[in-house]
Amino acid sequence: MEECMLDTDVLSAFLRGNSNVAGHVKNYLEHFSYLNLSVITYYEILNGLMSKSAYKQIQRFEEFVGLNRVIPLSSKMAREAATVHSVLKNSGLPIGHTDTLIAGIAIVSDFRLITNNIKHFERVEGLRIANWM
Repeated sequence: MEECMLDTDVLSAFLRGNSNVAGHVKNYLEHFSYLNLSVITYYEILNGLMSKSAYKQIQRFEEFVGLNRVIPLSSKMAREAATVHSVLKNSGLPIGHTDTLIAGIAIVSDFRLITNNIKHFERVEGLRIANWM
């Protein structure tokens, strides 16, 4: 099994108790001792919870994060994301800055990105994707 990184939509579904995602996570954790999420996904989920003043959920999310691994954004990853964004924008099919940052992190880290947003991410050359939803 290859190492993966969860996109925001899949991690959100897991945290809400989606049984399909939970089954894949259980299988994944039999091979690896933690889940990978990007610092962008960390930000997006935390931002959503804070905007709803969901303090108990924030606490649970922070505890969850402490058991897993947040992948930081390096300059190499930012450069990869900028390249991805530029290529897609020039082709007339941009996917947005947060998605290009997530793609850049996954590509440089050599992770398969687990996402339900196949339509956006399949445009990114060199990005391996899968859908656990």
